[in-house]
Amino acid sequence: MDFLTLIQLLDSTVRLATPLLLACLAGLFSERAGIFDIGLEGKMLAAAFFSAAVAAVTGSVWLGLLAGIAASLMLSALHGVAAITFRGNQLISGVAINFLAAGLTVLIAQSWFQQGGRTPSLIGGGRFTPITLPFAEALADVPVLGPIYAELISGHSILVYMAFAAVPLTWFVLFRTRFGLRLRAVGENPAAVDTAGVSVVGLRYAAIAICGVLCGIAGAYLSTALQAGFVKDMSAGRGYIALAALIFAKWRPWYALYATLLFGLFGALETRPDVITALTGLRVQGQLLGALPYIMTVIILAGFVGRATPPRAGGEPYVKER
Repeated sequence: MDFLTLIQLLDSTVRLATPLLLACLAGLFSERAGIFDIGLEGKMLAAAFFSAAVAAVTGSVWLGLLAGIAASLMLSALHGVAAITFRGNQLISGVAINFLAAGLTVLIAQSWFQQGGRTPSLIGGGRFTPITLPFAEALADVPVLGPIYAELISGHSILVYMAFAAVPLTWFVLFRTRFGLRLRAVGENPAAVDTAGVSVVGLRYAAIAICGVLCGIAGAYLSTALQAGFVKDMSAGRGYIALAALIFAKWRPWYALYATLLFGLFGALETRPDVITALTGLRVQGQLLGALPYIMTVIILAGFVGRATPPRAGGEPYVKER
């Protein structure tokens, strides 16, 4: 395998890992506050549809992004009302959100556009376009460093750079701010936080709001950057893969980056089976490589990576003592 092929493989890895990373960080905020959120998949799907639909109608990808975030926030609010206000089962609420999004996106898409549950293809200002970083063209011919900068680092949409910038930002917010300390404390011992005079309900709603924003960006990326429009079930289980990556990362931001890049690599290999052949001498079917992320998800959730300890108050509704 030559160096340029490796760079192209890593470039695909970054592109495919981006929605997983955003969804993984979304789940990290939610679960650190004690709210399990299986509904990441549904939020991404709803955001993907509404961002593509609004971008197709208005011709503005930024309006589409705002619409996707708004749709995801609405589902987050629904999850919050069910799981926080009414103290319902968080897993059931998340599953219901996934079913709701899967059905409504196709129904509304068919009603609005009559294209079999799709949106019109996005062109021009309706899509996020790649950004060429400074000096990328000038350095393209420099050995080794040129292809890394010009092909791997440069040439992505702004949402990719936002996703990777969100990793250190998430680490800083969670581990270096008072808000992050309280958020983590709510996921471990909400009674102690309540005793200190801090609103447990308010912090948990703040966490799921952040989760909704990140899922909205992830969904918008799928339909307005990675692809040029919405198609039925285009999230394709990425929300569940992000949850597996979150467990694999043991609820830590930097580990989440590494885990999602690993899953992104599995996805990239589907499009480049020749790389596996060059490395191993074996011919592997593309369908098998395409199933690899889902196989790894099942293995991780079954406990292959060892015992991962979630926040102690995760999944438990908080009832204030009188």
